[in-house]
Amino acid sequence: MKIKILFFIFTSALFLSCNGQNAQNQKTVAAQEFQKEIANTEKPQLIDVRTPEEFESEHLVNATNINWTGTTFEADAQKLDKTKPVYVYCRSGGRSKKACSKLAELGFTNIIELDGGFLQWSAEGLKSNKN
Repeated sequence: MKIKILFFIFTSALFLSCNGQNAQNQKTVAAQEFQKEIANTEKPQLIDVRTPEEFESEHLVNATNINWTGTTFEADAQKLDKTKPVYVYCRSGGRSKKACSKLAELGFTNIIELDGGFLQWSAEGLKSNKN
């Protein structure tokens, strides 16, 4: 019985410690803050995880398209520098949240997600490749 309790405590502690680290590596910020962080980062790794069609219609200036739903997301992400910040967005936040979790699993240490995605960015009148 004691072994079962110890095993449960150990696995719970292990699970909780892994979750805490993931949260430390990721943050979600409002559009204005996202813009400021990109502007203050030399050669930012700015990733648009929408489809190529969505990306072509309009995207943030200097963004790179790595399609979350594509077959090469993981391989394309591995080409990025894991030690530098990576800025991630999609249309509204659903795909970018999943992509950020995957990037953390792949060993990225500083992941910044745009809260509300491209829709929020546009609603605030911030610059894209169209304006």
